[in-house]
Amino acid sequence: MNVPKVIIFTTPTCTFCNAAKRYLREKKIPFKEVDVSRDAAAFRDMQRRTGGNTGVPVILINNKPIIGFDRAQIDRMLNIK
Repeated sequence: MNVPKVIIFTTPTCTFCNAAKRYLREKKIPFKEVDVSRDAAAFRDMQRRTGGNTGVPVILINNKPIIGFDRAQIDRMLNIK
């Protein structure tokens, strides 16, 4: 089984970011966290990938973005039942 590439763009004070990270950990999905509050280049990259979105979390699953913490969409994209 191929492991999906998951990146989550966050900030330290984002409640939904923390909930999304907790959910991914519960589902045992490895992910890379990128704190856009400390990295301007990463923030611009997040905007580029999402058509200008400035809110977090943004979750990239195999380079496809999910804007916000949407369990159903995460489950669909990761094929979680």
